[in-house]
Amino acid sequence: MSPSTPPPAHPSCTGIVLAAGAGTRYGKPKALAADGGWLRTAVTALRRGGCDPVIVLLGASGPDPAPLGLPPDVDWRWVADWATGLSATVRAGLVAATEADTRYVAFLPVDIPDITGDVVARVVAAAAASETGLARAVFHDTPGHPAVIENKHWDAISAMAVGDYGAGSYLGGRQDMVCVTCDDLATGTDRDFPEDAAR
Repeated sequence: MSPSTPPPAHPSCTGIVLAAGAGTRYGKPKALAADGGWLRTAVTALRRGGCDPVIVLLGASGPDPAPLGLPPDVDWRWVADWATGLSATVRAGLVAATEADTRYVAFLPVDIPDITGDVVARVVAAAAASETGLARAVFHDTPGHPAVIENKHWDAISAMAVGDYGAGSYLGGRQDMVCVTCDDLATGTDRDFPEDAAR
């Protein structure tokens, strides 16, 4: 989509950028990667994919978003207990989506910078068309992100999330997850090490 292209028609969906981790293998918080460029790319993808609002969850990079170069209209939250693991960030995202009173939430980690708005829109549409309200992008037969989840599942995810296990603990046990092939749109590869950033 071009910057001037409006988002497609969509159900109400909060986009959550998961950007609270320390990025131990990467050498610094990935929220800071490319001077905040990955973060801004994730925000743009969720917005162009039809998510409103889009909320950035920060942690290890600190409670000040200024170094990240976020646009002034971007909503963000600092997850104070981020160090306890991904579960804290996922729960914070579900709280934010509940406050926004949307029907769906779309989780997108900051470290998959080739995800576009077209990927997000495809997965959101699949979740909305499914009776289960669960969909996630799949790349070369491997489950990836974004994951889009209807609000009827949020309490169970919050209850199961612990330590470094977020929504995956719940989603991994579901046989009714809609797998949305997105190989034609992106690689869906996360960037765990500094050399990955050069790809």
